[in-house]
Amino acid sequence: MVSKIAIPLIFLVVVYLAGTTSATGIKPSSSFIKSSCATVTYPAICEESLSPFAKTIQNSPAQLAHTALAVSLKRSQSTQDYLNKLKRFKGLKPREQSAIKDCLEVVSDSLDRVSKSMKELKNCEKVKGQQFLWHMSNVQTWVSSALTDENTCTDGFGGRAMEGRIKTSVRAQIASVAHVTSNALALVNNFAQKH
Repeated sequence: MVSKIAIPLIFLVVVYLAGTTSATGIKPSSSFIKSSCATVTYPAICEESLSPFAKTIQNSPAQLAHTALAVSLKRSQSTQDYLNKLKRFKGLKPREQSAIKDCLEVVSDSLDRVSKSMKELKNCEKVKGQQFLWHMSNVQTWVSSALTDENTCTDGFGGRAMEGRIKTSVRAQIASVAHVTSNALALVNNFAQKH
């Protein structure tokens, strides 16, 4: 037999659980991420990279943009680490070494810009009006520049003489970073429009 205290407790648990998922079983924060990612260039990558942070993001466009930048920063750091290891690889052609060195410099610049953008985005949350627009403009400019840097990195691997595993590997790393950075820029722009 169920006690009189257990019934209200069970009711509260059921109400709480009903509030944490929609009728489809999808958490509201997950559906927020899914609908937000539908507007970016690489929606599947967007959802995959941001879904693990659904509890942090919840339904906040600002937190979504900030998390997307953090994902971009992390991927950039991983790519920088990869390129640092790759440049020590024995058997690289001189042109490959030069291209990797140039790419490392560009990725470093990109890291700096995304890092500054994250700090500046926090400033956006503290201000309104023209100050918000000014800070947001900085964020948008720096993330856009970071994306340009990432795309520039692969230029050094152009031409038939550079065909091979090194070029393919570096391009895959850079594409991964460029995709999440492109998504971050789109989500930053969406946040700016909604503010």
